[in-house]
Amino acid sequence: MRISIWIKAAAVAVAGMAVTACSSYPAEPMYSTRPMPGYGTGAAPPAYSPPAYSPPAYESPPPMTAPTERIEGGALPPPSSASPSNTYPAPAYNPPATSPSYVTPSAPMTVSAGAAYIIQPGDTISGVGRRFQTPVQNLIDLNGLGPRGAITVGQSIILPDSAIDTGRDPYATGPAPVGVLVPENGVIPPPPPPPSGNPAAPLPARQPAATGSTGVAPAGSPVFQWPVRGEIVRRFGPVGMGERNNGINIGASAGEAVSAAAGGRVAYVGEVMGLGLTVIITHREGWRTSYSHLGSATVDDGADVRTGQQIGTVGLTAGDGRPSIHFETRRMQGDQPLAIDPLTVLPR
Repeated sequence: MRISIWIKAAAVAVAGMAVTACSSYPAEPMYSTRPMPGYGTGAAPPAYSPPAYSPPAYESPPPMTAPTERIEGGALPPPSSASPSNTYPAPAYNPPATSPSYVTPSAPMTVSAGAAYIIQPGDTISGVGRRFQTPVQNLIDLNGLGPRGAITVGQSIILPDSAIDTGRDPYATGPAPVGVLVPENGVIPPPPPPPSGNPAAPLPARQPAATGSTGVAPAGSPVFQWPVRGEIVRRFGPVGMGERNNGINIGASAGEAVSAAAGGRVAYVGEVMGLGLTVIITHREGWRTSYSHLGSATVDDGADVRTGQQIGTVGLTAGDGRPSIHFETRRMQGDQPLAIDPLTVLPR
């Protein structure tokens, strides 16, 4: 019984919904179900014409004026009447004690000409510069070689007087020019003899010299005087590792006077690579003495000196752990200066 009641109620509800749906269906469609005019004929649709619109005319607002009125004011008070809290002292100006001066640029350095080197096959200007410790530009300027520094075999290249021959370079293979310093294990051969016209001072009387295995003075060589008295801290000869000392190092007090071992003429005064401040003196019969690692020099190039005359002072650059000088005696043998053990020509 109860089930039949539920079935009837459901049927009534479905019927009501159907009636409601039919009553809400429109009598005709909302949109046209027929083709629009011109559809399918290929004719262009009518052009769109926007509705006519004319904006209202713009009227600018009336100009605005700022209110004005007269303002009465008085003069500013004098500075003396100002409040201390509002007073700021002006900063004091301190002019410089001296006005800056314009420094004129220094003139370019000049290079003095020295000996001449002969160009060999395969030599280059840079090789010559390396061998003689000289900037290439200096060689170009001294010899007018032009911007490319062109050289030819057999050409004579002037070297600066400061040139030092460090040995053969693969691109500078010629013989050492006469008059160029050649350091050999820290030893500088003497420069060319002084110009003629003023003979050198005589040497002391000759007497037989001491003997030795190497660097021995020949019989009848002169006897020199000690340049400074002191302990021998380095002796003549090999010093190990293929090196050789071509003189002796004499220890003494720093600043002590160094004297000429014999009379002669000063051939060189100046710094030498590895030897510090050096004085070289030429003597009779091809003898030369050199005094290196000086603290100061008291003679000039070309000056004639007598035996025992002070030529400088003991310096600190020898590397012996104490003040000392390096002293050499050499004798020309052909074109080569032969190093002689100074102890064979110095008095005992």
